[in-house]
This record gives sequence, C-alpha cells and structure tokens, in this order.
Amino acid sequence: MTRYASFVLVFVFGCGAAEPAENFVSAKPSAPLPKDLRTRRSGDDWPRFLGPAGDSVSTEKGILSPWPKEGPRLVWQRKLGEGYGMPAISRGRLFVFDRSGNRARLRCWNSETAEELWTFDYATEYQDLYNYSGGPRCSPIVDRERVYIYGVDGQLFCLRVDDGKPIWKVDTIARFHVRQNFFGVGSTPIVSGDLLLAQVGGSPDSDRARDARDWPKADDSGIVAFEKYTGKVRYHVVDELASYSSPMLATIGERQLCLVFARGGLVALDPASGKIDFRYPWRAKILESVNASNPVVAGNRVLISETYGPGSVLLEVKPGECKPIWSDADKGIREKSLRCHWNTPIRVGDYVYGSSGRHSNEAELRCVEWATGKVVWRKPGLTRSSLLLVENHFICLSEDGMLRLLKVNPEKYDEVSSVELTQTGADGRREPLLNEPCWAAPILSHGLLYLRGADRLVCLELIPPTKK
Repeated sequence: MTRYASFVLVFVFGCGAAEPAENFVSAKPSAPLPKDLRTRRSGDDWPRFLGPAGDSVSTEKGILSPWPKEGPRLVWQRKLGEGYGMPAISRGRLFVFDRSGNRARLRCWNSETAEELWTFDYATEYQDLYNYSGGPRCSPIVDRERVYIYGVDGQLFCLRVDDGKPIWKVDTIARFHVRQNFFGVGSTPIVSGDLLLAQVGGSPDSDRARDARDWPKADDSGIVAFEKYTGKVRYHVVDELASYSSPMLATIGERQLCLVFARGGLVALDPASGKIDFRYPWRAKILESVNASNPVVAGNRVLISETYGPGSVLLEVKPGECKPIWSDADKGIREKSLRCHWNTPIRVGDYVYGSSGRHSNEAELRCVEWATGKVVWRKPGLTRSSLLLVENHFICLSEDGMLRLLKVNPEKYDEVSSVELTQTGADGRREPLLNEPCWAAPILSHGLLYLRGADRLVCLELIPPTKK
C-alpha cells in the first residue's frame, strides 16, 4: 500500500537556522539502517550523483554483450513529471525527485519493481528564466537512514528513508540571499563525514533587487557546510556564485579535498574545516555561460572542462597551489581538446572520454590523451551524450534517446550494440520509450540499468541474475 508523507509547510525565516516545524521528526546519529528490500544480492547501490565514487563508474560484472536487437530486457517503466535529475538507489529503494503541477515531490519506490512506498511533496513556484523544465535538476543523496533533496528553488530537505518524514529544512534562497541562477539550483550536494556540502552562492542582501539576468555580486557562501543531522550551518566560504557542477571528494597525495567547479572556476578546500587550499579561475567571458561538468581526478592531476569558452585544462595539484599541464584556453574553438557541456568525462588508463560540443549538431564523442590533450579519435552524429563505464564498456545515452554499448578502445570508436527503446502505443504503433531530452547520465545498480527521458524512467536488465 502506498503511504503518503505529504505536508503543507509554512515557515518563518529568522537568522538562518534549519527550520523546526511541528511535523518534523528528530534524527539520531546512531539510528539503525533501514530494512534491505533487495532480492538481487550482487552489485552495488547508487546512493548519490554519478554513483558510489562520483565518477559514473560501476564495478559490477557480467553485463550482457552484445545486446539483442530490441536491447536489454525491459523490467519496468514509469511516467515522471518535470525535472532532469536521476534517482538514487539504496537498500532496494529508489528515490526519484520530480515535479507535478506546483508540487515538487520525492517518491520512494522499490528499485526492482517500481512499487511505490511513500511520497513527500512541497509547494513550489519556480519558473525557469529560459523556459526549460520547472522541475528539479539535482539527484537525491542517501546517507544511511536519511535522504537529502535540493530543489530547483533552493529548498534543502533532510528526510527519513523509511517513511519520508522531514527531519529538517533550510530555505537557502532566503538564508543566503540567492538570486535565481540561469536554470535554478542544479548542483547536487555531497556528504562528507557529518557534513552535507552544497553549492549555494548567495549575494549581499542589497543585491537581491536587481534584475535576475544581471551579473550578481557573490557573497561568502559559494560553498556551505550543513550539519547533516540538524541542518545547522557549520561554515560557509568562498565569494563564488553556484554552478551546475557538483562538489566531489578526492584524496590527492595524503590530503582529503573537496573539489568544487563553481561558476568562476575550480575551488579546492578541506571539507572538514572549509579552509581553502587553492582556486583556479576557469569560465567563459560571456555572461550566459555555465560550468556544469564535474572534475576528473587521477593521482595529483585534475581535469576540468566547459563548453562556452576556454574548454578544458589539466591541472597538477600540490599543497596550496596548482599549475596547468595542458590547456585549451589559447586554442581556437576547432582546436580545443574537449568541450564538455553537462556530461562528466570518464578517464580510463591514459585516456579520457567525453562528449564535446555546446550544441547537438556539433557534438562529438571524443577520446583524448590524458597527459597531453591530444584528440585521438572523434565520433560525430551522436548528439550530446552521457557515459557510464562498466566492465571495460561504455553505456552511452544520447540526448535523442539512442542507447549504445561501446567497447573502451583508445584506437577507435568501437560500437557493439545500439537500440532505440520502443513500446506499442495506444494506436498500435511503435513509439519511443525515451523522449528528448535525455540529459541525465545512466545509472547501474545491482544489475539494473536506469535511464531517464523527458517524461519517463526506464529500468532494463543489463546483468542477468547468476544462476544457482
């Protein structure tokens, strides 16, 4: 039976503490893990944006290759409301964040069957400045018995995994004087120890009244650390505005760093204290441009990439500083190595693979030499695409809904299978399962592949269960 945890929430905001409301429940650091609902025992959970390590890489084994003509077996499909983010999956539960009418909602389903377990929703009045979807861009984040959501309108919630009841809430727009970003909030937070780190990017209070398309002045809230059990602000640092890239954790040398590709460039900080380690400016000169791809880390080197201006740069990181190994900054647009838009490239060995190009008609899937930036091969005609790495193969989902299985091959584009997923419509004709735009990266959890189109979430069996 579906259980609803739906609340009409009215808040009065004061100095910025997490909102205590009578419908909220308390959280305990020692709370037990929720019951595991899985029947598929092999494989891994996918509890946050881009997976367990935040790099769109799966360690699962036994994928189906090649695919049958119709593609991997369809397990289930469900209609979705507005939004762009992918689900999070933990202990047999799938958490999907979308919008229906004037309600933003988090729904919890059984990840194997799509049976609905509960729904939480709240009122939203967000309208996109550029007429894109008014739904969430961020993925949910699951941490043991809690799940966090960060709405396109800046509402940050902590909820209970078992029943969807809210634990705390912060209105980041009101608390930090955030003026609406180009496409609202779209940077998924990350859990580090007992903190939840989020890009907020507020402005001075006096700056709020200016036209939303003007360039706002940043205040000291580019990155905010919230206590994950209470929502209390532990620290806020950096005079940067928020981007659409998400914070990520990396160990470089013997140091744990949080890397944030903010609107103005890369920021590295100690996630526990907020102390800034280094900053590297990297952004297009034009106003209407964004940084949206996540950094890629290997050893003491970090790759950042954008599509509106400078392209990519590979940085060598040392304590308190970084320096470029190679850079696209001074190259013409046709000579740039990699111009990732919203997809995060994936490094495999000595090469990095990603979709390069701002627009669909110019986009190319590329293989680039990691150490030098040399383009080894390029494949046009796929539209803009997202990659998932599993068992030396890429799952490649193009924004037009085409799904491909590629071998990881630094010598050439090596396609194993491709399919346009379809179903029989009410008129008896075949129609696509995934409608444009398919902008969210595929995810794989316990052998099941999850794909999102404009209005639907699809679950396919990529790894058949092991026979006993």
